[in-house]
Amino acid sequence: MDGGSYLFGSRSLLGLGVAVLAAIADQTAKLWLIFVYDLPRRGLVALTPFLDLILTWNQGISYGLFPQETAFGRWVLLAIKTGAVVVLWVWLARVRAKLSAVALGLIIGGAIGNAVDRLTYGAVADYLLFHLDTAGGRFNWYVFNLADAAIVAGVIGLLYESFRPDRAVKAP
Repeated sequence: MDGGSYLFGSRSLLGLGVAVLAAIADQTAKLWLIFVYDLPRRGLVALTPFLDLILTWNQGISYGLFPQETAFGRWVLLAIKTGAVVVLWVWLARVRAKLSAVALGLIIGGAIGNAVDRLTYGAVADYLLFHLDTAGGRFNWYVFNLADAAIVAGVIGLLYESFRPDRAVKAP
């Protein structure tokens, strides 16, 4: 561990910068889509043959699991997310590789972006829908947002680092 600190290490500023950028990008996209572009009124907007915009409110966690309709349930999910961010921050304080710091920053920023939604709206705004039209019908992927994409990109970065024996990321 760099400097013996559980909260700050040599790559913490890099990770924090990435987290802030990811959260700001996520919130900017959501605010623009909801209040400027007026996606709630527009409904389904086809962007490409495989990507649509449609606003949905996710009251659960990833992929709509464990939906919470009560205030207590939403606060429980927010507490779990806060705990996860704290653990990820401690992990960030320990990493030395730039890619690990960027990956953890993306995950932290995505979690914060979705937490802001939960605090503000009581649910997470999702708006990107990938789909595949085939002769047998239509396959819809889950509706997600930029914060979710940041989290997935961060996880991919950590997985990549884990396959490099000289730079394997160690969780706290």
